[in-house]
Amino acid sequence: MFVRIVKMSFEPQHIGAFLNNFEKHKAKIRAFDGCEFLELYRDKRNTNVFFTYSYWNSEEDLEHYRSSDLFKGIWSVTKPLFNAKAEAWSVDKIASLK
Repeated sequence: MFVRIVKMSFEPQHIGAFLNNFEKHKAKIRAFDGCEFLELYRDKRNTNVFFTYSYWNSEEDLEHYRSSDLFKGIWSVTKPLFNAKAEAWSVDKIASLK
């Protein structure tokens, strides 16, 4: 399993459209084969910056999602709302404390 973190920065007037689109599709993303966890975060100070945080069983699962019609439809709506290029990291979890 690995973790995918994506940072997205939006034009302030487009935040509502982004949140509506995420709400509409979040259950489908989470239910996508190989996705084990999904969360959305918002920066406390720079409130037009959001992060998705997801767990995937394998890189192949993530790539399958990224080539899916679901992702392409979500991204085609989301990408034009940005005010900066999205950044993404794929990381291995080293430790987790609860």
